[in-house]
Amino acid sequence: MNTEISGVVLQLALLIALSYPLGRYIAKVYKGEKTPLDFMAPVERWIYRFSGINPHEEMNWKQFLRALLTVNLFWFLWGMILLVVQGVLPLNPDGNPGQTPDQAFNTCISFLVNCNLQHYSGETGLTYFTQLFVIMLFQFITAACGMAALAGVFRAMAAKTTRTIGNFWVYLVKSTTRILMPLSLLVGILLILNGTPMTFDGKQTLTTLEGTEQTISQGPTAAIVPIKQLGTNGGGYFGVNSAHPLENPNAFTNILECWSILIIPMAMVFALGFYLKRRKLAWSIFGVMLFAYVVGIAVSVDQEMGGSKQIAAMEIRQDMGSMEGKEIRIGSAASAMWGMTTTVTSNGSVNSMHDSQTPLSGMLQMLNMQINCWFGGVGVGFMNYYAFIIIAVFISGLMVGRTPEFLGKKIEAREMKIATMVVLMHPLIILVGTALASHLAAQNPELAGAWLNNPSFHGFSEMLYEYTSCAANNGSGFEGLSDNTPFWNITCGIVLILGRYFPIVGQVAIAGLLASKKYIPESAGTLKTDTATFALMTFAVIVIVAALAFFPAQALGPIADYLSK
Repeated sequence: MNTEISGVVLQLALLIALSYPLGRYIAKVYKGEKTPLDFMAPVERWIYRFSGINPHEEMNWKQFLRALLTVNLFWFLWGMILLVVQGVLPLNPDGNPGQTPDQAFNTCISFLVNCNLQHYSGETGLTYFTQLFVIMLFQFITAACGMAALAGVFRAMAAKTTRTIGNFWVYLVKSTTRILMPLSLLVGILLILNGTPMTFDGKQTLTTLEGTEQTISQGPTAAIVPIKQLGTNGGGYFGVNSAHPLENPNAFTNILECWSILIIPMAMVFALGFYLKRRKLAWSIFGVMLFAYVVGIAVSVDQEMGGSKQIAAMEIRQDMGSMEGKEIRIGSAASAMWGMTTTVTSNGSVNSMHDSQTPLSGMLQMLNMQINCWFGGVGVGFMNYYAFIIIAVFISGLMVGRTPEFLGKKIEAREMKIATMVVLMHPLIILVGTALASHLAAQNPELAGAWLNNPSFHGFSEMLYEYTSCAANNGSGFEGLSDNTPFWNITCGIVLILGRYFPIVGQVAIAGLLASKKYIPESAGTLKTDTATFALMTFAVIVIVAALAFFPAQALGPIADYLSK
């Protein structure tokens, strides 16, 4: 077997094998059961006392959301101030200046919503201070917010009849102390052992073999890379992200970082089964997500290892596949797998240039984000899938003449309206943003020339990808797009806000509303939602919605690009 393919298979096996026990552990953390990390309890109690939090206070879904949105507003103000004035703050040995207000707005919102879209180059756009006290801090907080929201949904789904869904602050703290920090520490140690720098020194000046001098950025990289991956954040310490040899030194770190992107989203699906004591339901959901993920990997690996038809026609060596925009030390197959992994989640980190990959790979990367529920970001991935479950239950119930019910609760008009709005908001903000940018580019050729690195179909794909990435809170890009302008900074920031908070509010509201309803015991007439048939129904609903919403735009971009080759 090709060694690149062996690496892909090995990584898949490790993900599936380790996500199951991690899911069991996460369920125990959120249920308050005994775990090996209970020694963190005194630290958590100190945090509660310092913050004036009563960990025993129960919250209804409105109080839960109020707490979530309040803490996010506070950190937005914190981040905006520090990014604008970072030039005069300490830990700035390279003398990097502060960001402009529109760029700071985009950067702050991007990291606050777990997207990490970067309209700046990592090592030159930020100081060590803001890398640590804005970027890394937000990567923990925003990941923990998504996980805490899902923990509240778990609580609502598990209860027979209740008006409370737990305590947001407790879930937030435990997500950080019991899950994100221990895993980040482990991954960070492995990265340091493999050559990732961990220092506060400034740039090094070295003499190359040709006799010229070169400056090399360094910094506390090993502290930031683990949480960028484990929290499905994705923002690179260096401008080229994990294609940089100091951020991703070798084949082992490439597997470790790519594994880190997906391990918690996969584990959260199994955590659902353990929390609800419905493992069959979890396996059916996991099966749908895994199928979509593996199909995407198979197609993309084939495309990237096959290479460009134009280069093949020129009789240039093709045994390495399509290597433009890729690192030779990583290879085409590992780059293709990373591209699929980072877009089925809300991670957005890259180890190759997505803009340089073949049209079908670019199409699948966009489609992963447009569907936005194949594992997804930590916490919010399943929550997006949850909205589709509600719609699938309602449609299935009507088809077979049964009252739509999910986990003993009736799905009625109010829940359906919220789920429908959540599902349709995603394509709305992507397509409206792309239409606006396309109109402006068409009306002003000079503007289009300043924005786009490529004309025609691929140029359209660059703009479509940008808004897709923002709406999915992903952060990767077709980086032929020159996006550090007031237009892109502000419009992308608006899409980022809507793409993050509108779904979370809607999904938590659905869970809270269903939790307060009277529990109906399952009977012979209950629609089974843990079967292969219902899993197929949910898959069909997801694909149909995505096809109806995005096929025309995909046809104008990557599909036309592919057919024109």
